[in-house]
Amino acid sequence: MDSGRQKIMLVDDNKANLIMGRELLREIYEVYPVPSAAKLFDVIEQIKPSLILLDIMMPEMDGYEAIKILKSDARWVDIPVIFLTSRNDEVSELEGLSLGAIDYVFKPFSGPLLLQRIANQLLITSQKKELKNYNDNLQEMVAVKTAEVLVLQNAILSTLAEMVEFRDNLTGGHVTRTQKYLKVLVDKLLEVKIYHEELKRWDISFLLQSAQLHDVGKIAISDTILNKPGRLTEEEFEIMKGHVTSGVEAIEKIAARTPEHAFLHHASIFAGTHHEKFDGTGYPKGIKGLGIPLEGRMMAVADVYDALISKRPYKNPMPASAAEKIIVEGRGTHFDPALIDVFILVKNKFAEIAQWENDNLVF
Repeated sequence: MDSGRQKIMLVDDNKANLIMGRELLREIYEVYPVPSAAKLFDVIEQIKPSLILLDIMMPEMDGYEAIKILKSDARWVDIPVIFLTSRNDEVSELEGLSLGAIDYVFKPFSGPLLLQRIANQLLITSQKKELKNYNDNLQEMVAVKTAEVLVLQNAILSTLAEMVEFRDNLTGGHVTRTQKYLKVLVDKLLEVKIYHEELKRWDISFLLQSAQLHDVGKIAISDTILNKPGRLTEEEFEIMKGHVTSGVEAIEKIAARTPEHAFLHHASIFAGTHHEKFDGTGYPKGIKGLGIPLEGRMMAVADVYDALISKRPYKNPMPASAAEKIIVEGRGTHFDPALIDVFILVKNKFAEIAQWENDNLVF
C-alpha cells in the first residue's frame, strides 16, 4: 500500500552504504536500496522514485552510464538524480552535472547536509511541476478564450454576409458556396505546394472566415440595381462596380474601431480585389498578374464559377461542365494560370458543393 511519502531510490554497490543510507532516510522517505546500476532498471520498471541517489563507482555499469540511460528515456527523464561519490575533483563533478545530475555529494557525507540537499531538490522539482501545470492550464485558458474570440469574429462576419444576401435575393447561398470552394482550392494548393510558402504564413481559419465579406459592399448598392430583373445598363454596371470600394471602406471602418482587427485583413483584400483580372482588364484598379493579391486571385475563380452555375433573372444556371469549360478558358486572361491548373484537379469537388448547396437551399 502506498504510504504517501516520497520515494528515494539509493543505488550503491557497497552494502554498508546502503544500510547507512536507508537508516538515515527511512524516517522521512520511503527508501529503496538497490545494489547495482543494472538492478536499478529492474526496480524502476515497477516503482517510479521521487529522486535517485546514485553512486558513480560501481562494477559492470557505473553511475555515468546509468544516468545516460535514465535521461534518454521519456519515462524517467524528469526524475532528479544526485550523485554520491568519493571522486572529489572538478572534472568528475562537471561531467556528472553535464549528464543531467542536479547535485553532487561527496563521500563521506554529512547526514543532515544530505537530507537538506534532498529536501531542496524535491522542493525545486515540486515547484517545477506546479509551474508546468500552471502554464498548461494557462495555455488551455488562452486556447478557450481564443476559440471564443474566433466564434465571435465568425458570428460578426456571418451576420454581415447574411445582411448582404438578404438584400441581394438573387444570389442565395453564394457566400457559403464560395467559402467552401475556397477551402477546397486552398487545401489542394497546400497539398501540391503551389503558393505554399505564402499560404503557410496565413491563419487559414481567418482566411476562410474573411471570405464571407467579399461582397459586403453591396450593402451600399440600391435595391433597384441590386435586384434588377434583367441585365444592367452600362451606367448601372458602373454603379454596381462601386460595391468593391464600398466594401473596402466598410471593412476599414470596422477595423479602425477595434484593436482586434487582424481577422479583417484578408476580408479587405477579398473585397477589394476579387474582380481584378489576371490580364489587367478587371476593376477597380486594373491590377495585372501576380500584382493581384493571392486572396483576390483565388476568390475570382470561386466567385465566377458560382455566378455561372447559379440562376439569375436574365439567365438559367449552367451545368457544372459548361462552367468548368469557361473557367479553364479564362486561364491567363481572367484567372491566374497556376490556380486554374489546380482548379482542374478539384473541379469535381466544386461541382459537388454546388449541387449539394443548391439541393439544400432554403428560400
